[in-house]
Amino acid sequence: MPPPGVCLNIMEARSKQDGYGKFTSPERFFGQDFQQLKQYCLIKGVRYIDDMFPPDRSSIGQGLLSPSDLSRVVWLRPAKIAANPSFVLHGISRFDFGQGILGDCWVLASLGALTFQNHIFGQVVPLEQTFDQSYCGIFHFRFWRFGRWVDVVIDDKLPTINGRLIFVHSKNQNEFWPALLEKAYAKVCGSYTDMNAGTPAEALMDFTGGVHMCILLSEPPPNLWELMCRAGQSKTLMSCGTHKGATSANTVLPNGLVQSHAYTVSGVKQMVSRGQPVNLVRLWNPWGRGEWNGDWSDRSPLWQTVSPQDREMCLSVADDGEFWMTLQDFCKFFMDLDICGLSPDFLDGSSSGLWNTSIYEGRWVAGTTAGGCINNRDSFWTNPQFRVKVSGEYSEKEGEKNILVSLIQKPDKRNRRLVQNLHIGFTIFEMSEEQATQRGKFPASFFNTHAPVGQTKTYFNAREVMEFMMLKPGEYLIVPSTFNRNESASFVLTIHSKIETQCYENSNDHKHEPAEKRKKVRNAQEDENKKDFFRQYSDKYEEVDAEQLQRLLNENILKGDLKSGGFSIDACRSMVALMDTSITGKLNGGEFVRLWNKVVAYKDIFYLMDVSRTGTLSLTELRNAFIAAEFRISDDMLNLMALRYGASSGHMTLESFISLILRLDCMNKIFRELSDGKGMNLRESEWMYISMYT
Repeated sequence: MPPPGVCLNIMEARSKQDGYGKFTSPERFFGQDFQQLKQYCLIKGVRYIDDMFPPDRSSIGQGLLSPSDLSRVVWLRPAKIAANPSFVLHGISRFDFGQGILGDCWVLASLGALTFQNHIFGQVVPLEQTFDQSYCGIFHFRFWRFGRWVDVVIDDKLPTINGRLIFVHSKNQNEFWPALLEKAYAKVCGSYTDMNAGTPAEALMDFTGGVHMCILLSEPPPNLWELMCRAGQSKTLMSCGTHKGATSANTVLPNGLVQSHAYTVSGVKQMVSRGQPVNLVRLWNPWGRGEWNGDWSDRSPLWQTVSPQDREMCLSVADDGEFWMTLQDFCKFFMDLDICGLSPDFLDGSSSGLWNTSIYEGRWVAGTTAGGCINNRDSFWTNPQFRVKVSGEYSEKEGEKNILVSLIQKPDKRNRRLVQNLHIGFTIFEMSEEQATQRGKFPASFFNTHAPVGQTKTYFNAREVMEFMMLKPGEYLIVPSTFNRNESASFVLTIHSKIETQCYENSNDHKHEPAEKRKKVRNAQEDENKKDFFRQYSDKYEEVDAEQLQRLLNENILKGDLKSGGFSIDACRSMVALMDTSITGKLNGGEFVRLWNKVVAYKDIFYLMDVSRTGTLSLTELRNAFIAAEFRISDDMLNLMALRYGASSGHMTLESFISLILRLDCMNKIFRELSDGKGMNLRESEWMYISMYT
């Protein structure tokens, strides 16, 4: 049996803290350990079959092949396809492979760019894999997925029709690294069908886990050429896409370019033509054929206007899918340019080590932390908030930038094609010195009186949005959000800064503990009256058990206030366990009075916060109820409590609220007593999560 969900999250968080998920210690995709599986196959003398991505029609997916073609598919190992299969033959090159019938040009264009960077390529494709002595039909590849590296295991059975690969294929039929890598990425996406159509940016990020910048070529920056030259000299990958046509079909235009198609940017070079400098961009079509036929194409007479040395170095007249064009034509005929590198150095040409990177994971949860964009004035403040302190020297030079902020939304579906991206963005606010001392989340009043100093230009329904900007030294608040309120999704926020920064999630700027308590005046006579009432219902030892407590709460103390059937016997057993300091399994008079006082106090808070007068608390009202009860609760804890104690309608009853806050109060007291670490094996947040969720 797998561990409970909250425990699984804790295990994953601990693994990440211990280094798992980094490239040097990637997580095992689906928990599959490549070395263990390979050793098992070698000892047993069997060929590996991957039961998590089996060689059958489920791994191809629906709608990609016609029923007749699907019935003809045979999954074969490389030795059944080629006489002398090899993983890699004669090195790695973009010319090794060509696209098959699958519309994954966005992956293959990124893969073409990857072949220029041997170091990065070796991270994704472990090159020690062979078909020699230790071969047993198992291979593995590594991809970056939303903040962590994963190691993906596959068998080497590949889909064929009439003995020929139907998807990506190598120019040399004995080379199989492209087809095996494509299969591993299909497993990550859910199926081969799930790779049909996409943007290069997605694959570039998954191949590098690096810094990504997208440039809209209809509005290129003034320094586009310098940026591309720096990227070409750095360890970066570049890819681009053509404009969409009337349909999603890859129509070949009269100029030779393909609509709605991804290309690799394989080089940039400035040459002298007729005495004038000309900036040229080299591109590669992942089809492995089909080229631009305009200026500076393979057979263009303009090549006769450059030096013989440049012509010899750059011109190759062959239908291999690669060609040159001017930067002006590149911006005219292509829609966007994606640049992805291991570090942000290409952004401004800085030497490595000067940029700092901070990565945070968060979640928008409907009703608690999904407040929508700033147009939603009453709920925007409930979004996750991240503080950033910027210090050190900065340049006031016009056009200079020092912060790159990236926001990626994580999918909630196993299959990529089922993912519906939300419109996401972020807004940045500057804090005064006085406001910087405030703890916890900033309220709605802050955002209603402060204008943003930075933000995404618009909200996009893309996997990632980003902005490159200048922030002077000071303290800032970054608020990532969906455009519409009450839309749930997980996200990764990454901050690359050229100068020193300190970042942290704002709602966690404290322990899970009560705020400073107001002094409460005890009414001794009222307590005595409650004890007298208690004696009327207690046993001969002046104690009550859970069943007696249930009757007292439902039929006397809270009669008429309970809307959903009253407290269950399990809830009352929990109350007895929380308040039973004498450890008898029952409550004595003093313990009962303390419980009674708490129940009445929390009931009053409940009705005070129920501004909608529904007899329940919405999740927004729940947040205010915690504040009224003088508890500081992080966003993570609030989301967890809403899941554990809230109804499917997104509301919480009085019974659930009282049960929740009683437990929270008790857990805080216990934790404070154990906060020196004696007798505790769990970290604070983990201990609180398990205590509140179970």
